[in-house]
Amino acid sequence: MKTKKEKPDWKIASEIELIYKTKVKASERPHITSSEAAYKLAIQTWNPGKIEFFEQFKILLLNKSNKVMGVYEVSSGSTTGTRVDLRLLFSAALKANASGLIMIHNHPSGKTIPSHNDTLITRKIKEAGAMLNIEVIDHLIISPENYYSFADHGKL
Repeated sequence: MKTKKEKPDWKIASEIELIYKTKVKASERPHITSSEAAYKLAIQTWNPGKIEFFEQFKILLLNKSNKVMGVYEVSSGSTTGTRVDLRLLFSAALKANASGLIMIHNHPSGKTIPSHNDTLITRKIKEAGAMLNIEVIDHLIISPENYYSFADHGKL
């Protein structure tokens, strides 16, 4: 009598490995001391051909000393908005073992006044960060010439 062979596939699970690789020495990482310092770094990392073309949402991942561990592009959208997936945003922060983050997005119009949706997503990300013990330090809305800081305006 033949017995049915058991398929081993269901017993196999994918291995998940959490690592953070950097080519930048800790002593060479940018130190964020103000919203202006964050803005200057953001402008350096932004593609000048895209900043006035469509919205992008990025985060600066920071260690406990506010040194930048990396920049992660969360999303790209249209001329009037972009969707932010909190799972992607926080998966990057958790993988980097970041202690804090600064959100940055551009307004192609050049106007840096926050929209209602900007305020809502800021609040949502701040609440999620608090649960994960990842401090949301600021949210910058940028253009090639200026920026708006939620922290500087007491809206964080």
